[in-house]
Amino acid sequence: MKAELASRNKQNGFTLLELLVATAIFLVICGAIFGLLDLSQKNYSSESMMSGAFQEARLAVDQIVRDFNQSGFPGLEMFSVTPTAASYAVGPVAWDPGYPSGGAAVPCTIGTIAGGGFAGTCLTPGDFDLLIETQLNDSATVEWIRYQLVNGMLYRSVVPKTAGIDPVAATSATGVQVPFLTNVMNNPTAAQMAALKAAYPTMFPAGLPVPIFQFSCDSGTGTVPCPTVIGANSPLNIRDVDITLIVATANPDLQTQKLKLVELYGRGHRLNPTN
Repeated sequence: MKAELASRNKQNGFTLLELLVATAIFLVICGAIFGLLDLSQKNYSSESMMSGAFQEARLAVDQIVRDFNQSGFPGLEMFSVTPTAASYAVGPVAWDPGYPSGGAAVPCTIGTIAGGGFAGTCLTPGDFDLLIETQLNDSATVEWIRYQLVNGMLYRSVVPKTAGIDPVAATSATGVQVPFLTNVMNNPTAAQMAALKAAYPTMFPAGLPVPIFQFSCDSGTGTVPCPTVIGANSPLNIRDVDITLIVATANPDLQTQKLKLVELYGRGHRLNPTN
């Protein structure tokens, strides 16, 4: 009987070695679980930032497209009696330099023909500056709507058209420019470009800025890229604008510590056939 009790006592409980092994296994499992939890939280945060950047860029493209679709309205030929200059749109977009100040329209020329020989003179419309001339739905007069990229911030300005006033000056006045879209990377700094080109070679294949706005003009034989036809290379002839927005997340990715980019496209088509 005593021998049997002694044998049972020896079999009860765990040895110290067994407890240490079990604790070690438990800690390894807990570490793996918390590692996976941390990774899932970082992935969720990264995807949330990407989704936010995408939604903001999409809304921005939609707004620019809507504004440009109704550009050039109403044209002068829509009136039986010539109205005041602020009541009609001279063209689909305003321009600088040379916008009429009470005199005849003297539009500048857009862009540069690849291969040389002809350089555009427009400061706006340009790769990162678009000044739309149109009548908004809730307005009795024509407005100037300007989109301009400055140091990674795309601004939007809306001011009533005023005869004899430079539209660029009017849309650049203090308090007029409103931040429209942040973290726009179409025209990054040299240091940013080097990092972005390495991470996103297809977005910046030549290591050069990517225009936000590219224009197509009516040429008499169809619609062509504006810089390719000198005779039609005028803001008055713009028919379409292709929009490319490259937007970075607000914060670096938690895993790579690098900014993540989204790239969206859109096209605005001027619906007014006469102007």
